[in-house]
Amino acid sequence: MTIWLTILGLVVATVAIKAFGPVLFGGRELPRAFIRVISCMAPALLAALVLTSLFADGQRLTAGAQALGVAVGGALLLARRSIVLAVLAAVVVTAALRALA
Repeated sequence: MTIWLTILGLVVATVAIKAFGPVLFGGRELPRAFIRVISCMAPALLAALVLTSLFADGQRLTAGAQALGVAVGGALLLARRSIVLAVLAAVVVTAALRALA
């Protein structure tokens, strides 16, 4: 029974969160400050997800072969090299480090 109460509570919370914006700002234009913040939320969330998956190993943070591969690919992109070259270099570095380990 507890699981169903938890699910019901999550449903109510989700509906309340989704209804908050239209109820509060319905029919009005959002302030520019809100628009700037909202436009920055998606890239920030994506970056957080990528970094978490890159450096997380179960329940601890690590910097493994994939982190060095991404660093090599990023360095090549910063040096204005081709994205194909950057991805291939990242794959080769990551595979080589995993093979050596």
